[in-house]
Order: sequence, then structure tokens, then C-alpha cells
Amino acid sequence: MSAEGGTKAVVAALIANLGIAVAKFVAFFFTRSSSMLAEGVHSLADSGNQVLLLVGGKRSKREATPLHPFGYGRERYIYGFLVSIVLFSVGGMFAIYEGYEKIAHPHELKSWYWAVGVLVFAIILETFSFRTAIKESNAVRGNLSWTQFVRRAKSPELPIVLLEDLGALVGLFLALFGVGLTVITDEPVWDGIGTLCIGILLVLIAIVLALETRSLLLGEAADLDTVRAIEAAMTAGDDVEGIIHMRTLHLGPEELLVAAKIAVHAGDTAAEVADAINSAEDRIRTAVPIARVIYLEPDIYHAGARPSGGQAAEPTP
Repeated sequence: MSAEGGTKAVVAALIANLGIAVAKFVAFFFTRSSSMLAEGVHSLADSGNQVLLLVGGKRSKREATPLHPFGYGRERYIYGFLVSIVLFSVGGMFAIYEGYEKIAHPHELKSWYWAVGVLVFAIILETFSFRTAIKESNAVRGNLSWTQFVRRAKSPELPIVLLEDLGALVGLFLALFGVGLTVITDEPVWDGIGTLCIGILLVLIAIVLALETRSLLLGEAADLDTVRAIEAAMTAGDDVEGIIHMRTLHLGPEELLVAAKIAVHAGDTAAEVADAINSAEDRIRTAVPIARVIYLEPDIYHAGARPSGGQAAEPTP
């Protein structure tokens, strides 16, 4: 996944959310609508989230150190996880609390036209941000469905921005629904119900993001297509008979660790084995450029055993 595409989507979302947050707080000042307050806090939280993603992207590019020999690629996952926490606590839980308060203690909605005008303005800006996220995602999504893309993406920025923008758009329509029913029925409780729905929506999105980024933090293997490409490259030469077993691990969205035990010819000398390993590593890096850390251990099979990609017979001691 292109880091440039993710950054472009994050910046577009940040610009949109900052403008929307200001507009929503101005509307809240005039209307005293809890939906507008919840939406204002939501946009402010989203703006903070985008800043976190940009900081994580910048910090992940630091060079490896003796203390962190595999680099800082996972910083992007850490900041992505922080985003889910901020969205849950600042956005979702605040909106739920505010919605409950408005339902329990309803008060008159003032200058409703401010709320409607700002919500329409916000929908336009959020649509621009969402469109950018969709465009950048389509460039790397391939044939995956949107659900598969969010679940399988190794780079956290685009899935996070996609879900945030989707939640923001749905939340804006919920706020418009609450304000509209409040004006039509003259019942302020609808404003509180709209706010409560916004909070529940944000909490659900935050939980999805937390689960996905938690999986990335724990360490995910390469996708199936990448694994197959590595296996094909590794066994493309006559110097490697097959793969006994292999493990892959994403050290970051664009950095992959490959560790494998490979079968070499039983009669090879030490120099020939070393050449076979070096050649296999070169082929892997050519086929999968993000495979930057490769460890290959040579071994041989039992007589008559048939090598295969990752699930072969046990090698000899």
C-alpha cells in the first residue's frame, strides 16, 4: 500500500475536519443543539486523529538502532491504535453522555437554521474527504471488497480514514435527522436521540478499528499472494530444492520479514550453500521489494521426502 496515498487521504481529511469543527461549534453557540456539540467534538477528535496518523507516519521512517534493530515501522500501528481509543473516548462516549443528558433534560432548540446550514456545509466537505479516501484506496485495493480491504490492509491510514469519513457522514445525517424532527415536532428529545445514535455509531467504529489495529500490532503475516510470490521466487533456481517451512511477519506496512528453512542439495559444499542462499534472497527481493529482512536456514530432506511450500516432511537433523 502506498504511503503517499495514505498521507494524501489523511491530509484531505484533516483539512475538511478542521473547517467542519469550527463551523459546528459556531452553530452550537447559536442553537445550543446537543447534536451540533457532539458533532463538533467528533470533528475535533477526528482532526486530532489525523494529526496522530501523520505523526506516526513520520516517526515510523526513523532509521533502525541497536535498541530497535528492525526499525520503527510499527509506530504507524501504535498511532493507529491510539486513534481508535481517542475516537471511542472523546468522540463516542462524549456523544452518548450528551445524548443522554439531552433526553433526560431536554431544552429548546434555538436558531435551528444555523444547524441545518452547517450540517449541509459539513456534508459537502466530508464528501470531498471521503471521495479522496475512496480514490486513494481504489488505487491499491485491487479485487478486494471494501470489507476485505479494511480487514487485510497492512497500512492503517486508509482504512482508518475510510471508516472515520463514513462514520462522519452517517453521523451528519443522524444529526440532521435529529435537528429536523426537533423543528418539525417541537420536541427537543429528538435532538438528544440523534446525538445518542451518533455516539453509538462512533463507539462501534472505534471497536472495529481497535480490533484491526490490535491484530497489526500483534504481528500479521504477508497476504496469500505475497507468500506465493516469495515461495515461487525462492524455488525458481536449481540451487534450492524446496521449502521445508516459512514464516513471514510485517515489521511495518512496507517492510516484511521472511524466515524460512530451505532444502539444498545434500552434496553441496558450504560455498555452494552460501551462494544458493544469496541467490534466493536476491530473487525474493526482486519479486517482493518490501521483503527487506530475510533469514534463510539451509537443511536437507529425508531420502524420498517431497519438498513443498511451507508444509513439507521433517528434515534430517
